[in-house]
Amino acid sequence: MKFRSQVARIAAALLVCPLAAIADVSPVAQKTAEYAVEQYEAAMTDTLADLVQFKTVAREDLPLEENPEFTGFKRALCDKADALGLECEDHGYVVIVALGDGKEKIGIVTHGDVQPANPDKWKKSPFELDRTSEPGKLIARGSEDDKGPIATALYAMKAIKDKGVPMKRRVELIVYLAEESDWEPLKIFLKDYDMPTYNITIDADYPVVTAEKGWSEVRATFADAPVTDKNKPYLSEFHGGYFGSQVPDEGHASIVNPTPELGKGIRARAAKHPQVKFEFAQKQGVLEITARGVATHSSEPEHGINAIAFLADALGDYDWPANAAGATVRYINGLIGTGITAEQFGDIAYSDDFMGPMTGALTMVKVSDKGLTSHLNLRRPTGKTAELLEKQIHSAIENWQKESGIQLAELGVHLGEPYRADNAPHVEPLLQVFRHFTGIEDAGPVSIGGSTNAKLLPNAVSFGPSMPDKAYTGHSEHEFITVDQFRLNLEMYTAMMIEISNL
Repeated sequence: MKFRSQVARIAAALLVCPLAAIADVSPVAQKTAEYAVEQYEAAMTDTLADLVQFKTVAREDLPLEENPEFTGFKRALCDKADALGLECEDHGYVVIVALGDGKEKIGIVTHGDVQPANPDKWKKSPFELDRTSEPGKLIARGSEDDKGPIATALYAMKAIKDKGVPMKRRVELIVYLAEESDWEPLKIFLKDYDMPTYNITIDADYPVVTAEKGWSEVRATFADAPVTDKNKPYLSEFHGGYFGSQVPDEGHASIVNPTPELGKGIRARAAKHPQVKFEFAQKQGVLEITARGVATHSSEPEHGINAIAFLADALGDYDWPANAAGATVRYINGLIGTGITAEQFGDIAYSDDFMGPMTGALTMVKVSDKGLTSHLNLRRPTGKTAELLEKQIHSAIENWQKESGIQLAELGVHLGEPYRADNAPHVEPLLQVFRHFTGIEDAGPVSIGGSTNAKLLPNAVSFGPSMPDKAYTGHSEHEFITVDQFRLNLEMYTAMMIEISNL
């Protein structure tokens, strides 16, 4: 279950949608959606295969404009748009694919960059569309987040063009290329962009997302202090995680001078967590421990199993010397734990009636310039000010330092703002499209833990591609979209563009 208030969702549906049972779309939207699937489902899948082959992952050592993966992706996208009879404009970090010539516009906002993927954890290359390993699934990095939605939007626009559907407003598919790493270029682009009347991101959930939690992070760094008694057990290494918005599926610890009693105690504590796979190996007097969990998007930690947090917990019965690794484990067990709502971190936990609780996911523990840094990703709803939350974070850290006698080398706190668009005028028409094609008549607005570019546009809401109460597979090491969902998205996006463009 995703962290959203079901009571609030139903109440919102009744308030915003009093005629929920009369969910319908125009005949032209219905017929064009059917035509899109009949004519273009196969081509849409082939286009997804073309797009996912580009490894559009941000690199610190190579600017986007010089990265052949990004230039190749943009070229492939515009070539496909041209072949479909659509306009395509390359603005560097932004590519716009357009249909129609109305004075007003609707913006369909998505992104073409993706998160890193560990090829060792995929049956085939993550940058090859795997149509066969699991029948009914299209598996690849970007299949759901967000190259699948791009392919869907292209063929929705093509179907509308084929059928000559009258459109009051021009449709512009806005494909941003640094959503996963840097929002500043998009902010610069939007300053001079003729803003659409209605904005819809296709980078989240159905039915309609009207609220997003604020992406936040607490980075705690411990310096690598020397171990005073090297004859006793100590942690020489503790690390894990891949990137900052993924619940990690792997964590590693190395214990020097392990005693039989210590090893027995760790194994016993680890056995209390059968959902985690622990591997133990003794090498030259060092006990190596690997914990394997389940990776997922850090905005939905309830769908993952945090390998780092559970590994720290397995080590929790010993008072480790406070070198960087030992201090980090003691900090994790003292303030973070294995929960997912920051309930151990002093007084910072809270919840909003509609947006649900603030979630917390330990995403990485990695060596940094100052020592060993842990990254706690928080997704904060409305209901508590950033000033109060930051004060409570610092208070919890200070209290823990006094109790433990361990001092941080550096603390970094970033608190992103939650976003709400409760009164966006196109919420009801979008809900009608969703109800019509799914038969879910009580569907109402929802909130998510994720953070999309909707925050940068006026009255923007999100519409798919993930169904409610299904785990979002983007950012996981098993990203996919089902064939059935891909088809349903094509129907709904085709109808959505017609209905919203003619409001």
